[in-house]
Amino acid sequence: MLEDRTRAVSSPTPWPAAYPQGYAVVDVETTGLARDDRIISAAVYRLDARGEVEDHWYTLVNPERDPGPVWIHGLTSEVLEGAPLFTDIAEEFAARLAGRVLVAHNAVFDWQMIAREYARAEREAPVRQRLCTIALSKELGLPLPNHKLESLAAHFGVVQQRAHHALDDARVLAEAFRPSLLAAAAGGVRLPLHECRPLTEWTDRPAPRIGQQAGYGGYRPTSWRPSRRRPVCPYPNPGRYEMGKRLKQGMRVAFSGDTSIDRELLEDRATEAGLHVATSLSRLTSLLVTNDPDSNTSKVNKARQYGTPVVDEAAFGQLLRDVEPAEGGDRTEG
Repeated sequence: MLEDRTRAVSSPTPWPAAYPQGYAVVDVETTGLARDDRIISAAVYRLDARGEVEDHWYTLVNPERDPGPVWIHGLTSEVLEGAPLFTDIAEEFAARLAGRVLVAHNAVFDWQMIAREYARAEREAPVRQRLCTIALSKELGLPLPNHKLESLAAHFGVVQQRAHHALDDARVLAEAFRPSLLAAAAGGVRLPLHECRPLTEWTDRPAPRIGQQAGYGGYRPTSWRPSRRRPVCPYPNPGRYEMGKRLKQGMRVAFSGDTSIDRELLEDRATEAGLHVATSLSRLTSLLVTNDPDSNTSKVNKARQYGTPVVDEAAFGQLLRDVEPAEGGDRTEG
């Protein structure tokens, strides 16, 4: 069935010259979804420019902590005890990613987990662009009931054998990505590629080690970046930021997408400068900081709707150097 669908989307149309020369289809299993969780297994299928499989690779990773939701990924403390550390497999993993576009289902999550592991190891992952197959399926207008991997697989007739096993999930995604890529090429669809910025700074919080329980196996059913309680901003909101001018203490700032500096460090700097870090975007938000202004995240979409100013991380970093004090306050530099 998959071969029939592949032939159906094949076209004599010339291959788009702007398309990447190779892809690394990736899946990682983790101890949880929070910023301090760790990778416990990883798989990579390397594909050529037209989506043909070149080779594949899989490894377990010792997270040096509790493995989290064993009932989901099936990897126990005993299995992971003798596995290599991430630092031991970092070079091989990097060789599999180098010079290729990282492809994943919900790619921002996989990229963030990989970037954090490399930052902990004081290295950089050699990834410059990523492609999310959820975004690609939307671009293609595929008639999917939802955006789960199993739905994408079923659409292309790909049979999943072991859900939540990194190697099988990567295989399934690679087999579903090829006909998606061919359909995009035949239709002249612009691939939804996004820049990957490696983390340049990292701080870790203590986490339970293997065998040390942390309630329900250490699993926290939250988003990948848990909320933090911050002190209330002491300054009134002076309104929206105006391009070309200085930020002013009290302005409400929201963040969306990847940042090259760990998000919490960047938010801490904004708070120290006297800005109000907002977890959501509203009509009162003064500024949105994102490196992916063309993405379709809820914050970016609301910023377009409300006319909220948008700057990237580099510009925001420059603005933080000279924040205008609130009335009656002192000049803040950071």
